[in-house]
Amino acid sequence: MEINKLEKNNNLELDNKIKNNKTQKDFLESALGKTINTAIDIGIRSILPEFIDDQLINIKDNLLNYGLKNGITKTIDDAIDLGKSAVGIVTGNFENVTQMQNAVKTGGIIDGVSNLLDIVVDKVRKEGLINNTIAKTIKQGKNVILDNVENNINQMFTEQSQAVEYTDRYINNWKEFYKNKDFQGMEKEYKKIRNNLEKLVPIENTINAAKKIEVLHNLIKNNGQNFNLTEEQIELAKKLNWVIEKNKEYFKKVKPRGETIEWENGEDICPENLYYDSKLI
Repeated sequence: MEINKLEKNNNLELDNKIKNNKTQKDFLESALGKTINTAIDIGIRSILPEFIDDQLINIKDNLLNYGLKNGITKTIDDAIDLGKSAVGIVTGNFENVTQMQNAVKTGGIIDGVSNLLDIVVDKVRKEGLINNTIAKTIKQGKNVILDNVENNINQMFTEQSQAVEYTDRYINNWKEFYKNKDFQGMEKEYKKIRNNLEKLVPIENTINAAKKIEVLHNLIKNNGQNFNLTEEQIELAKKLNWVIEKNKEYFKKVKPRGETIEWENGEDICPENLYYDSKLI
């Protein structure tokens, strides 16, 4: 029985790592994609100052339609994969923002964007959508665009590092308030944690710590802000962070009952079985 539980626990941890890896990749594709796109916008406006907005939008739309949009995503993915290998990340998951930044830089994302711009500008020129003068001007001013891309990427990672630092601080503050049984203080820090998580890069240690706090916080809240929970209840509540993603709103309504926990609709689910028998979706 214990061997089966251990095996299921190991499988859950593996599934969680795979899911976290995909989540990190999705986040970077989205965040870096927006960052690069904005930088190219600003760069094109800088090197083509005499053009009006409608003309600039038309040029940018043509670049996007002829490979820039998909190319940016592929450039990001290639840089992440190459960078991971270069910096020696074995598990596939970034442990912190610095690792992400180093991987993206080492993976050659700036060179990738540079090559992509050359290819796409040539395609659009050959299609007759921009003339030779505009194509030449964009290529000659490419360093302006690439400087914007690099600066925007660095700024994004700086903001993410600060967001992680603030979230870790809020988590530690919550723990102190919990230790002192100060629910009002806990609630204040909990709201800060929730707000930060919406824009935070998925770093496993920070996300897991926040999930444990979420379950325990709502358990106390639904217990009338009563801190009189047994050690078993607290331990079981921590284990539930594996499965709350299935239905967050429902799990927020779980309440303590005797030595165990109670579900809103009266389900009689053993928390240990829920933990060991669950599968990540």
